[in-house]
Amino acid sequence: MALIRRVFKFAFQDVGRNIGMSFMTVFILVLMLLSVNALWSVEILTGEAVHLVKDQINVSIYFTAEAKDDQVTEIQNYLKSFPEVVNLEISNSEAVLESFRERHKLNPEVLGALDELGGNPFGPTIVVKTREPGDYQKIITALDLPEYQNLIEAKSFDEHRDAINNIQNITNRLEKTVLGLSILFAVISFLVIFNTVRVAIQTQRVEIGIKRLVGASNWLIRGPYLIESILFTLLSLVITAIILYFGLHFVDPYLAVVFPSGFSLTNYYFSHILYIAGVQALAVLILTVLSSGLAMRKQLKV
Repeated sequence: MALIRRVFKFAFQDVGRNIGMSFMTVFILVLMLLSVNALWSVEILTGEAVHLVKDQINVSIYFTAEAKDDQVTEIQNYLKSFPEVVNLEISNSEAVLESFRERHKLNPEVLGALDELGGNPFGPTIVVKTREPGDYQKIITALDLPEYQNLIEAKSFDEHRDAINNIQNITNRLEKTVLGLSILFAVISFLVIFNTVRVAIQTQRVEIGIKRLVGASNWLIRGPYLIESILFTLLSLVITAIILYFGLHFVDPYLAVVFPSGFSLTNYYFSHILYIAGVQALAVLILTVLSSGLAMRKQLKV
């Protein structure tokens, strides 16, 4: 216990002696962690945006007014047989007419023309959703059968492929920028920690020599620098967590406008806190311990 107390004592003394370098080390580590979390957030938001767009994609199949219920049911069962189909919504001709009237309730000319027809010109409608956007073309092709030509009036495919491509292109550019910043800050962090430990060893060379002469163990000499690395890791993680907490609460109201599903980055981070914190803590610890270890290996040749 006495040895451990001494190691921690020397570690805190070293941090105090090099307070400027210690502050800079923690500052750079925080910038690196913020960059990594920004990259993480971009990935999360991209996935949510693509998922939102995909949910809006569907195929609408419009039947003629002469189509009978049993014929529509036959096509419905045919579509259900496809494993790609995840949902079918059927509207009968009366529901389609009511929906049309609701959409054009402020346009009396359209409603007047409809009334002049003296009946319901609309047939049933089936709205099909598939697992992936690429599956819709298969559904459209499958309906191009001769026996269905006189029953199906039109097929409408809301693809939104351009929207998905635009989201992916913007995200790729953002990811490359943020990834570059993360790598830059990681390299700077490595160099700063390396030099912090190197300067500390250089300034304490005489003291380290005396410790060697009186029989100090390697742990007593090297331990304080490893403890410093752990302190830098803990401080940077705590500061980053505080900044992220307030940052995510600031961003969430704006995300609520973009994502009507109620998606929240704060909730995502809290629900994955152990995984996110664990991965980042391990990465920073490896970085700090590795840079400190290399500095000690190079300098501790007393």
